[in-house]
Amino acid sequence: MARDLTLAEIFQLGYYWETKILLTAVKLDVFSCLDGKAWTAREAADRLGVHEGTLALLLNALVAMRVLAASEGRYANTPVAQQHLVKTSPQYVGHLLVLHDAEWDNWGRLETAIRTGRSSVSRHVFETDPELGANVLSVLHRIGQQSGPGFAKRLDAEQARTMLDLGGGAGTNAIAFCQTYPGLTATVFDLPETLRITEGVVKEAELEGRIRLQPGDFNRDPLGGPYDLILMSDILHYQDFEMNASLVAKAFERLSPGGRLVIKDRFLDESGTAPAWTTAFAVHILVNTARGRCYKTSEALEWMRRAGFESAEELEATAVVQGRRAA
Repeated sequence: MARDLTLAEIFQLGYYWETKILLTAVKLDVFSCLDGKAWTAREAADRLGVHEGTLALLLNALVAMRVLAASEGRYANTPVAQQHLVKTSPQYVGHLLVLHDAEWDNWGRLETAIRTGRSSVSRHVFETDPELGANVLSVLHRIGQQSGPGFAKRLDAEQARTMLDLGGGAGTNAIAFCQTYPGLTATVFDLPETLRITEGVVKEAELEGRIRLQPGDFNRDPLGGPYDLILMSDILHYQDFEMNASLVAKAFERLSPGGRLVIKDRFLDESGTAPAWTTAFAVHILVNTARGRCYKTSEALEWMRRAGFESAEELEATAVVQGRRAA
């Protein structure tokens, strides 16, 4: 759909002021400071250990942005800030915003990446800051819990008995599939440091008897199996084309006859100009990974055909593709 922009909206898109104001407030933990309270700028500055006058500028901007509310010189969280930006809240998402702040300098080198055709990043921030990676993984797990059960049902895996969740992170999808299909057992394959988090999540779900954890590097190490179903969810945009082609071929070899490989990712359409969010995400991947990019569904289907799948199809537009091995 066409997006008609006014000059004022062009400026709004071009100014990153509000973004950095919000990210800075999260880094300073302003919202946790105001948890259920209404403080003056001086009271908040004393608690945060920052300069009163400059904090007041930040707080006023957050009020104008409708993230904070103000009355008689006192500042308080709005309901959305209280729910999502206070660290003690079960719905806290601040770790994702801290991640974006950690990637701020990479975005500042976007022009260089466009000019040279390559990112200046050699290691992902999760490698350089494992604690941040663990915190972000926890947030993504909470978000994924909302969509996981529906995704499992749509895939109709009633006949599958064994599943591999490749690069499965906290085990969010493996848990959703095991809860949806009582006859299914799953293996979550990921890096050892990631699986330390997964172990606690699986125990919390009381699925230790049905979900196995397998540490390793999926590009180098054996995958085990065979499996009736292999899932690759949001891992391929971190890798280059040939790495993904090799990984799909590797997965093909570990499928049972008639088994399925499902790839869930953020795909572009054939024009490369939609979905809109994914086009921006593709630029994010450019500046924040060493070799990743966003792919079209046709490229994922090509990996499957090259690997030898009997059939390959797009199940959900720009989101899910599936390959089936011959029975």
